[in-house]
Amino acid sequence: MAEQQERMSSSSPPPHDGIMSSGRFLATRLSSLKPPMLAAPNPWRLLRSLNRTQWAFFLIAFSAWTWDSFDFFTVALTVSDLAETFGRTKADITWGITVVLMLRSVGAIIFGLAGDRYGRKWPFLISNLLFIVFELGTAFCTTYTQFLACRALFGIAMGGLYGNAAATALEDLPSEARGLMSGILQQGYAFGYLLAAAFARVLVNTTPYSWRPLFWFGACPPVVIILLRLALPETQAYRTTPPSSASFVHDAKSVLRNHWLLFVYLVLLMSGFNLVSHGSQDLYPLLLASDFAFTPSQVTTTQVVANLGAMLGGTTVGFLSQSLGRRLCILAMCVCGGALLYPYTFVSSPKGVVAAAFFEQFCVQGAWGVVPVHLMELSPGQFRTFVVGTSYQLGNLVAAASSTIESTLGERFPLPPSEDGESRYQYGKVMCIFMGCAYVYVVVLTLVGPECLQRSFEQPGGAGGQEGEEAEVWEATSARTNNKDVEGVTVVGAER
Repeated sequence: MAEQQERMSSSSPPPHDGIMSSGRFLATRLSSLKPPMLAAPNPWRLLRSLNRTQWAFFLIAFSAWTWDSFDFFTVALTVSDLAETFGRTKADITWGITVVLMLRSVGAIIFGLAGDRYGRKWPFLISNLLFIVFELGTAFCTTYTQFLACRALFGIAMGGLYGNAAATALEDLPSEARGLMSGILQQGYAFGYLLAAAFARVLVNTTPYSWRPLFWFGACPPVVIILLRLALPETQAYRTTPPSSASFVHDAKSVLRNHWLLFVYLVLLMSGFNLVSHGSQDLYPLLLASDFAFTPSQVTTTQVVANLGAMLGGTTVGFLSQSLGRRLCILAMCVCGGALLYPYTFVSSPKGVVAAAFFEQFCVQGAWGVVPVHLMELSPGQFRTFVVGTSYQLGNLVAAASSTIESTLGERFPLPPSEDGESRYQYGKVMCIFMGCAYVYVVVLTLVGPECLQRSFEQPGGAGGQEGEEAEVWEATSARTNNKDVEGVTVVGAER
């Protein structure tokens, strides 16, 4: 570790150190992608460097994020069965996905502010308690209206978890371990999808209750997660500087005044990431069954392999981003993922589809593996939970209609009916175009955005490490728009 810090200090100044004009910031977007080539520590040493408390925090957050994903994908994996039960079209049922994504931002705001004001623990617990209530509620729905109402309320609970889970998992960790652990944490999403696909094959249409047992089962693990979290204290980072009511309100106004531009950027960036993930995943089981006439067993196998690729990609790229930089890793995954879109959506042989799905999701979740730590490094320290959770979920709001858009447009390209007379549509064509546009969008936003590699989380304002220069450009621009000065930030003219 000492050797790595010496190398950082002896090399050329990092792109985050000092004060930079807006013009220079834009001019350095390409040159700043040059990998810092920080010494890559042994990943096993990083894992061993975590103490028991840090492991406990990480594992409980990973478990909650995994089951958050499981409960979300229960609808995506039972679209046909839900449509039959409620007498609606498959496009109608995808609104059960869309409404969850739309209302997650509400939960992120409520639970994010609560997490920053009162600590990570109790908002985390309440989110998991609500998972139980609304997952059971969905299982007992008898009408389409009840179904949409339960999924809407579930969306609020789901939105409240991410920011508190990310803070619980990462903010107490050693800085050199955050890239690796961020990648592993994000793969709770892929792991939850994998578990949902596996249990859907076991529980759906194997009893007289059709799809309902999957939702009954989904309500059980959060009970264990709640009991384990009750046994753990508040995170050390929060206990070090718990905000008072007065300072919290003052800091909230300061964040909105001085960091609004950065917050808007993070929302736009997360919109692109969510378009990529939901555009590639939510409707893919339906694509396999409709476009390629896969059997339920083939769909399950493909989904499991795809999510294994996702877990490997997120963990690997999250670790590499610690040495190569966050933005460069995101860009590399977007380019590779774009190149794989054709085989992912058009190759119909079972072996070809499985291989394409593995590598496509490696790229999608490889880029996502950088997201938790990248957001935390860019966020103001006093409102880390709020900014991380809300930007992520507002991005989800923008991408909420992904599956509905793809399913609606896909129905304009009919295919010959299946052997049992069921309608089939060419969803692959729409998904390929949709994801291509989403990848281009993420590339552009990432290219022009800031990066605060290895920023310190210990100081209340988040300063320290390599944080300063790029984040200050956004603060300064926000301040000039408001005709206000930012304490400690010098706005340098274009002549610099």
